Amino acid sequence: MSQTLNASTLLAVPLAPLVGSALAGIFGTQFGGNWIGRRLTHTLTILGVLIAFILSATTLKSVAIDGARFNETLYTWMIVGDLKMEIGFLVDGLTAMMMCVVTFVSLMVHIYTIGYMDEDEGYNRFFAYISLFTFSMLMLVMSNNMLQLFFGWEAVGLVSYLLIGFWFNKPTAIFANMKAFLVNRVGDFGFILGIGLIAAYAGTLNYTEAFAKADELGALTLPGTSWMLVTVICICLFIGAMGKSAQFPLHVWLPDSMEGPTPISALIHAATMVTAGIFMVARMSPLFEMSETALNFIMIIGAITALFMGFLGIIQNDIKRVVAYSTLSQLGYMTVALGASAYSVAVFHLMTHAFFKALLFLAAGSVIMGLHHNQDIRYMGGVRKYMPITWITALLGSLALIGTPFFSGFYSKDSIIEAVHESHLAAAGFANFAVLAGVFVTAFYSFRMYFLVFHGKERYDQNPDAHHAHDDSHHDAHHDDHGHNKPHESPWVVTVPLILLAIPSVVIGYMTINPMLYGEFFKDAIFIDAEKHHAMKELAAAFHGPVAMAMHAVSTAPFWLALAGVVVSWYMYLINPAVPAAIGRALRPLVVILENKYYMDWINENILARGARALGTGLWKIGDRTLIDGLVVNGSWKLVGMVSNWTRKLQTGYLYHYALVMILGIFLLMTYFVWLNK
Repeated sequence: MSQTLNASTLLAVPLAPLVGSALAGIFGTQFGGNWIGRRLTHTLTILGVLIAFILSATTLKSVAIDGARFNETLYTWMIVGDLKMEIGFLVDGLTAMMMCVVTFVSLMVHIYTIGYMDEDEGYNRFFAYISLFTFSMLMLVMSNNMLQLFFGWEAVGLVSYLLIGFWFNKPTAIFANMKAFLVNRVGDFGFILGIGLIAAYAGTLNYTEAFAKADELGALTLPGTSWMLVTVICICLFIGAMGKSAQFPLHVWLPDSMEGPTPISALIHAATMVTAGIFMVARMSPLFEMSETALNFIMIIGAITALFMGFLGIIQNDIKRVVAYSTLSQLGYMTVALGASAYSVAVFHLMTHAFFKALLFLAAGSVIMGLHHNQDIRYMGGVRKYMPITWITALLGSLALIGTPFFSGFYSKDSIIEAVHESHLAAAGFANFAVLAGVFVTAFYSFRMYFLVFHGKERYDQNPDAHHAHDDSHHDAHHDDHGHNKPHESPWVVTVPLILLAIPSVVIGYMTINPMLYGEFFKDAIFIDAEKHHAMKELAAAFHGPVAMAMHAVSTAPFWLALAGVVVSWYMYLINPAVPAAIGRALRPLVVILENKYYMDWINENILARGARALGTGLWKIGDRTLIDGLVVNGSWKLVGMVSNWTRKLQTGYLYHYALVMILGIFLLMTYFVWLNK
């Protein structure tokens, strides 16, 4: 059995999508003269991602079964003193799992895009972007050092900017991609500060070397303060995760990113960009384990995000935005698990969530296609009989999302709830309430969407915007002549990815919970201080297999809360539709707060943005124009000119003037010396 992995094989994993992206981006667009057509473009990019997936699956097999590992530097870019800036790979259980998830979901999205973007003018450009996105994410998860991590981190941010604003003639898309870019820069500022502190005090950017000095970092304080250095480092790093993984209050960019085409919603919000922060914190577990302050902070932020973003999902009518707020809530669950030191549980939920959330996003896109651009769930209904494949796969995804026993989401979500319950951190009480309440909220908004879309009375002819696309008008022009026609099932390039994503959404949790949470799959990738944080130890003691866990679930609060959410949504939206309207009228002030998304956008745009602009204007007018230009630059030459004018008048050219000055000078010197001698 091989205990090492081949460097060339690993290098081919990120490079295969990169080559496909380069070929599509150069030769398939106007930039390179449109030398290759649509079919060759999607063939090349899909082939690149397929190669990456096959190699990733092979790597996962070697890691899980043969115990193979890889941690080497492939290229040294720069050496500054003792600090080495390198490119290298670290492949262990955490990396191998992420590689497979990223490449599989990306492959499904690539295939799905053939049908979804069929008539879009930017077809080739879109394939180039999503393949480049896959390359960037692979470089992030495979890195063995913080320099390469930061490169992948920023690269996925850049490509997400291009994808969210893919329809660059659409003002709302341009606003959304700029918003995503700016909000992520806020998080990245904290992230680079954390990396800088590690480089400054550990003297290395390499994971293994930095973690070896964790005890030394834990004994230091930040100069000039009484703060523990490791706490400052961890909070700075987590601020980066708050931006990338859309945690409150840096979550505001993610719902607006729905302005991009639906395939990128699945790619960004399921398995790649938004989970980068969760992956990073899990990778940095040796540092985070040394600061309970940082862990409490993480748990509180995650709990707020899990519960309060779920509330926003209840009042959304855009099918994609319901799923987007669901993503925010589930990211909050993952973050809470990180705070409870249940890093493997957080990553486990990351994996299961990747499959069922990608499934739900792609199913939403299939519904949008079948209903000729309509995205408003209030004007759907009865879709089940027209789109059977989309219906059954969406149902499976919804069941996984709410944590139905034996489905993948059940094993990961219930493990998070149990880990928080067993945590003894100060923030665990609030977090426990938030994740339990979130179970009901998740079930309610998930099945509200499901019932309104797939069941009940058909309401297609009631849509006032039936002839206007809400989202994807740029690519689906060939459907315009359908008007109010009945929905229709999507083509096979759309339904096959749905089926392939539905399979792991059902079975992957059952198959992997034991090795990933209670086995040795993450043994050298994740570190837990079992003496201080024993949530995982208590979970292991209570675990008696996936079947027993599912059977026991019927006697637990999460199961009944989820069931209650489904039943309440069924009654309110299928049996008695007058109830939601009555509740909305009775709780109008609360509904207004939710409709305005807790006024976070208003605060950002009218207080923070205007404040920053006022500060910038003040610095420009007072600092730059008045002080620098007016006083320093212009003032200096005016002073020189004034002195020059004065001294020029003393140079008269008359001898008697100079003699008088000499006599006055001698007189002053004599007076001075006489005064000194007294």
